[in-house]
Amino acid sequence: MPQTSVPSDLKAELRDYQHEGLNWLNFLDSFNFGGCLADDMGLGKTLQIIAFILSQREKRGHTTNLVVVPTSLLFNWQDEIRKFAPSIKVLQHHGSDRSKTTAHMVDYDVVITSYGILLSDIQFLKTFYFNYIFLDESQTIKNPDSERYKAARLLQSRNRIVLTGTPIENNTFDLYSQLSFACPGLLGSKSYFKDIYAIPIDKFEYSKRAGELQQKIKPFILRRTKKQVAKELPEKTETVIYCEMNAEQRRIYDAYEKELREFIAANDEDELNKNSMHVLTGLTRLRQICNSPVLLKEGYSGEHSVKIEILMEQITGKSQDHKILVFSQFVGMLDLLKSELEKREIPFEYLTGQTRDRGEKVNNFQNNENIRVFLISLKAGGIGLNLTQADYIYLIDPWWNPAVENQAIDRSYRIGQTKNVIAVRMICSNTVEEKILTLQKRKKHLAQQLLKADGSNFQGFSKQELMNILDSE
Repeated sequence: MPQTSVPSDLKAELRDYQHEGLNWLNFLDSFNFGGCLADDMGLGKTLQIIAFILSQREKRGHTTNLVVVPTSLLFNWQDEIRKFAPSIKVLQHHGSDRSKTTAHMVDYDVVITSYGILLSDIQFLKTFYFNYIFLDESQTIKNPDSERYKAARLLQSRNRIVLTGTPIENNTFDLYSQLSFACPGLLGSKSYFKDIYAIPIDKFEYSKRAGELQQKIKPFILRRTKKQVAKELPEKTETVIYCEMNAEQRRIYDAYEKELREFIAANDEDELNKNSMHVLTGLTRLRQICNSPVLLKEGYSGEHSVKIEILMEQITGKSQDHKILVFSQFVGMLDLLKSELEKREIPFEYLTGQTRDRGEKVNNFQNNENIRVFLISLKAGGIGLNLTQADYIYLIDPWWNPAVENQAIDRSYRIGQTKNVIAVRMICSNTVEEKILTLQKRKKHLAQQLLKADGSNFQGFSKQELMNILDSE
């Protein structure tokens, strides 16, 4: 692969593998091919793209490129461009006062917008011809029937690159939309891809087809894992703390589990499919009880939560010498922890989907020695945060999809980390949480086989699988 010199305007030292990424992007560019940069989280995909945008400017003169990101990443991209390539002229196309025309976009090197705004403004954005379109966290368009995917396909550009640390989150079909955006025509029609690849690989675990697909997509996907490239990253240890509920918490859990079990037993497969929302709600309640019965908002007392008890012991013992991230899927759980930390006068930061000043919170945690704990909702903080000051990560409630958890862990375990990182999953014994762990392990191999990625989850349950999830060992 031809070597590209690092652009002179780049204010950063590229690691060897990042330089290889730049070479690969330029190699694809010379054939007008799009691609998918699928490096592990934390390996600096944004920096590689910034270097590539600078090298495009050296090669082609002034052009306008579009970067589409989840709203939560707008500040990250602006920040990184300001830091690594201050000569790039950036327009943030966002907010209620944004211009409703593309007339001025030609003056900028990079236009950054969110998926939500892309959808709102597609009628005029589709009229502008960009040099490159970069979709960050491109799993956002993994559903080809979604409005976001359809809007993205209407955009015009000379070429396209998608970026994601988790190209496969749930099943092989996740790849289709992302690659059909970046490399139109490569994977054929939606129904062809489904019949030839997705169903044989996901349903029947047909390895010959997986091998064929891997060969087909190989030139267009670049994926490096931390293990392969970042020898300087310290060790990451993952461990599980099994928590034993007290008698009252167990009594509440058993009652709700019995109710859900009886509902499943009384209905056939079709009825269960029709009432899948009822089943999902039942499973969510069980997961909430594992955290604290208070989350059910049914008048239960707050003192029956084994996880809060254990976590507070852990935080009290470790926060002197370590910085700690705490992730939960339930904002209500973070609120319970918040009041416990306040009671103990332990300073902390707090981030959920409602948080406006994300950048400020991150900077405060990273740079203020007194802030020892960061409470983060899994959904809001799973992507785009760089929290290398933390070396302990607690995942309070396991999620069906291990890729989502790995994203959370990788807020800390990324380039710039100098300490050993310890990720702790908290699991209530003999509950649905243990079953989630088992499911995660069983389904992990699919994505590894295709892309050496890190996780895929179930695609809906049969009646038998639902009963298995409720059966305690």
